[in-house]
This record gives sequence, C-alpha cells and structure tokens, in this order.
Amino acid sequence: MFHDTGLAARLIGLRGRDFARVPYEHGEDPPVVVFTGGRGMGKTALLKQLRSTYKGATPLAMVDCARIERPADHGPGWTELTGALAELAVQLSPRVTGAKSVQFPRLSLGLVAVASLSWSHEDEERAQRDLQRLGPVLSTVDATKGAAANWVTKVLTKLAATFADAAVPMAGLLAEATVETVLEDVFGRAHQRSEGWYGSYRNAGGRGKAGLQQLAIDFAAGGRRRREAEGFLVGALVEDLGQAYKGLTRVGTRRGRPVLLLDNAHTDLGRLLIEPVLRARHDGRRDKVIVFAASRVARHEGLRHARRLRLPETTRQARCERAGDITSGILAVELTPLSAAQTQAAFDRLDPSGLAPADLARGVHRLTGGRPLGVALLGQAAAETPRARRPHLTPGDLLDLDVELREDAHPVPVAPALLAALLPQPRLEPFTVLAAAHDEGSARLLARTRLHTESRDGDMALRVRDQLRAEDWPEGPEHFIADPLLRALLLHRLRFADGDPRHGAWRAVHETLHRHYDTAAVLPYRLHHELALGRVEDAVTHLRATFHEPDVVGWLGRLRFIASAPRPRDTGAEGPDPRRDAALGRRIPDRLPAGLDTDTTELHLSVRRLLHAVWLLTDPLALPDDGVTEKLAHELRHLSGRHLTGNSPLWDAATHWPRDIHAWRRLSLPPGREDGV
Repeated sequence: MFHDTGLAARLIGLRGRDFARVPYEHGEDPPVVVFTGGRGMGKTALLKQLRSTYKGATPLAMVDCARIERPADHGPGWTELTGALAELAVQLSPRVTGAKSVQFPRLSLGLVAVASLSWSHEDEERAQRDLQRLGPVLSTVDATKGAAANWVTKVLTKLAATFADAAVPMAGLLAEATVETVLEDVFGRAHQRSEGWYGSYRNAGGRGKAGLQQLAIDFAAGGRRRREAEGFLVGALVEDLGQAYKGLTRVGTRRGRPVLLLDNAHTDLGRLLIEPVLRARHDGRRDKVIVFAASRVARHEGLRHARRLRLPETTRQARCERAGDITSGILAVELTPLSAAQTQAAFDRLDPSGLAPADLARGVHRLTGGRPLGVALLGQAAAETPRARRPHLTPGDLLDLDVELREDAHPVPVAPALLAALLPQPRLEPFTVLAAAHDEGSARLLARTRLHTESRDGDMALRVRDQLRAEDWPEGPEHFIADPLLRALLLHRLRFADGDPRHGAWRAVHETLHRHYDTAAVLPYRLHHELALGRVEDAVTHLRATFHEPDVVGWLGRLRFIASAPRPRDTGAEGPDPRRDAALGRRIPDRLPAGLDTDTTELHLSVRRLLHAVWLLTDPLALPDDGVTEKLAHELRHLSGRHLTGNSPLWDAATHWPRDIHAWRRLSLPPGREDGV
C-alpha cells in the first residue's frame, strides 16, 4: 500500500516517503477505494497511516462516519452529513507544501442556508449558536471575518426584518436573508461569485440565490428532497476542492490530489458522502478527489457492482473499469490476514529477546487467524511478560495477562480488552453464553434456559445471530459463533468473568448442553461437554467400546470432535498442562471401569492416551508438543494393529495427523485429505 509505486502513491500522485511525483493511475477518473474487512483487520489503522504519511503534502481530511460529534441543542439544520462536511472542510483547508490553503465558499453558503431552518424571532439564541458553529468553515474563506462575531449580529438583525413576511416558505426566506448577509460581510468580491454555482440546483433557473433558497426548502422537507439537497452539498465540497486546483501559476501548482479518508463508510452517513461523488463521476463530471474509505461489511449493498481485489493484488496495478451502475466506480480492496511469517516478524519486533517459545507466534497466528489487532495485542502481552515466565507462555496464558494500552492508564486484562474491541456490544452476556452452542438449535436452547430474562422481546439466539451477521463475522457448520478468536474470547469470559472460583456460569452452560444431548445419535456432543466439565472417563469408555466397529473414519471423526472441547482450566494456572502427562501415560485414572479383562484394559488406556493427545495438540490455546505428537502416532499405529478390518485409516492417521499438526492444520478426515474436511 505504501510502496513507492503502491496503490496510495499511484492514486494520490505522490510517493509517501519524499512526496516525489508518481504517474497517476486511472488518469482523470480514479475509483473510490473501499477497504473491506471485519473488526480488528486493520482498516482504521490503514486510514490513520495514510493520514500520517500524506499530511502536509496534499489537502487531507479524515472522519469516522460512525462517530460524528453531535452538538448540544442543535437546530434541524444540523445533520450528521452537514456536521461531517463542516469537519472535512476545516481539516482540508490548511496550507500544504508549495500551495496556499483551500477555501470553501460554496460549501459555506450551502451550510449557512440550511442552518437557518426553524429559526424564530423568539429564539435568537439558537440562531446565534448555529451561526457561530459555522465560524470555522467560514474562516476557510476569510479567517479574520469568519472568526469574528459581528457578522452573526448582522444576520440576526436582517432576520428580524424578515419574520413578518410569511408569503413564501419560511426556510427559503431565512436562507436568503442569511446568505445575503454572509456574502456582504464575510466574502470578498472574488468569492461572492461562488453563489452562482447553486444556479444549477433544482428550479433555480441559473440564479444562485434562488438555488440556495430551494436547497433550504428541500432540506426542510426531509425524505427524498433532503437527500437531493445533501448530495448537492457534497458536490459543493468537491467543487471547492476542484477550484483550488485551477488557475494556478507554474510556481503554485499543487502536487498530488486531495484525499478524503472515511472510516466506517458502511453506515448511512458513509453512503451519503460517497454516492454523490460516484453519481457525478458516472454522469461524466470529473474531479480530483481521492476517496479512501473503510467498510466492515464486505457484501454491503453499496458495493454490489464494485470491482473486488485483495490487497496484495493491488501492488502494481488496480484495474477498475466503470460500467452501467454507479457502484462500478468503487474498487473494493479486501484486507488480508497477516501471514504466519508476518505474525512472527511482529513478535520479533515487539520482543527481540527471543525468550518466548519458538512456536508462540505461530500459535497466536492459529488462534487469531492472522487478525492484526489480535496479533498486536497478544504480541505486546508476550513482550511485557516477566522474563522468567516468558519461555513457558502459551496463547491461553496471553489471554490471562495484563497489557499497557496507554502510557497514562493502568494496564488492562488482555482478553476483555480484545473482546471489547472486536465485539463492542452494550450487553455481552448473550454472546458469552451462546459461545458454547454448536448450532442454531442448541443456541436457542441456551437462550430459553440461561437467558430467559433477556429473551422477553424475541428470540435472543436469532438476535445474536443477526448482530454477528451485521458485523460480518463468519458462519460455520460446527459452532454457532464460528470465528475461533471471538469464540475463545467469549468462552474465556464465560469461565472467568463472574469471579466465581467454582466457575458456576461455565458449569451451568455446559451442564445444560450435556443434558440436552441425551440420545445415542448425539452422544458425541454430550461427551464433548463432559470434557469441557473436566470429566473424561465416559468419553474414553465410549471410544473404546465403539473402536471395533467397521466405520473407522467415523470413529476418528468422533474422536476429533469430542477432543475439540475447551479445556476447563483455571486462570493464571502455571506449570505443565495436565493433559500432557495423561497423553504420555504418566497419569492414569485412580479407577478403571469394572469387569475389564487385561486386553480390554490395555485398549482402554491406549484410547485414553490418544484422546488426551488429540485434545492437547488441537487446542488453539495450547502449543504443539513434539513428545505428545510422537505418542499420538505411536498410539494410532498400535490401534491399527488391533483393528480387524479398518487398520488402514488408523495407519494413515498415524502418518498424516502428525503432518497436520506440524503444518498447523486441522486433523484431516479421511487422514491425508488435503482440505481437512
């Protein structure tokens, strides 16, 4: 993205490191670039890096479309769009290298016109507040006059003389009086002609003041008319930026194009800002504005005909041919997860000591799926761990640590901080409980039994499902909450957030599901939750009793599923994982099932070792162990020799499952199948 010939340089026309000129890609018809990706994928960080890189080189502004500050006691002339346009203009106006400041006379007139809505002679204080709020935008035209208060007084005086005449729509009447005063008292002669741009507005007939009157009337009308007026105000911002690039001498020629950075552009405000630009370009009106936006929803309706590329595919070229639909002017760039090598590099930068386990970064990559926010926070936690403890860290340990996010604040626990960033919901309890569910059916069961006070106004499971879809979280067949990192964080909260040393919430949820799966057809689910409750022997007994059945691949699948249960650990527990000793045969049960002969007892213990090995080696909160991996292969080969008809799949598993573990893949079924399904 930031390479000398990367996407940013090719669109803006400047190299980031020294602001040298770069040939423009797409000529005079650049696309709107929308970065897509879920929470924690680095969209905001990328926009902030663009701002940091190009600030001072070209006019640039950044707004978060989900966080426009709403002024206190504002009038109806303020909307999120007018607030965002004012903020963008103020940020775009300062001088940059080799060029004077950008002025926004057209946008100022439009904002002044709509600000006058609902002013009354009895409430001059509101009018005064609304007018003073426009001071920073008017200061882009004339800093001395715009910042002064005398023009506000003159506007109010002129308005007082107009209130008696109600023969025309009040919105248009007030707008005309306000605009006239601003033109006379703030705008110089050169800028007074800018009102003529509004002559192209609906019903204006080429007359600028009439266009501004109609703009205010349409804005007051709401609905579709307001959308038209707001779109014209966006056009005013773009036109003012375009005028800043015209009529310059060779010495004053601007280098690079102006840049708008719009975070959370999937919101209604994002569409209101972007669609007028797209529509104008689709109609053949060219501008010099480069828009970089971020959308958390990859399949957003506003991106329906966008050209889609993944970020690495834009390295040298980013083709985006305009077609019939206006959204074809969008280049949707999917941010890709960090690779395992990039995750390792991040850990090495954060902690150059090299004291952490060699596989820790790779384990974090498996847990986070390469989500940059998770990698960064867990890497920082590892780097801040005391040196004596660092060599023994696992990904699960990192969730239990504290990390210093700000120098002026106390360290905060990693897991809650990361969860709050990835799932900023006012009520996390429903998500926490439903993280233990496998599918929609078990989620609805948990909602009825464990969240009955939350479900009075609808099905809580379906509401949670819809909220996750709205946030563009992935869906999968085996877990109601499919993303491994999000599920791990929610299960961590389920176990530890209530502060109960007996982990009452955890036990209640898993016991509920354990009782639910009470038939032979769903017995593996029941045993899965037994493991989550710390009870292993029933699972071992079932796997031993069904071992000799013909469907060996099915038996391996049940083993894999049962062993995918979350480990019932205690927070901050140090020392080796107890599953390791059980897998290596160093820890055997105090009591074996009664009535077993010697041969069956040997089979029982072998299956028990294998179950613990798979449970440990596939746990995303643990790290692979070479000794346990060798034991896994040994047990599978041993079991292969015991099976009368299905020894081949067991032998294949002894070969391929260690390879899967070393490659950080899911255990494949049938063993050796490349996609691991």
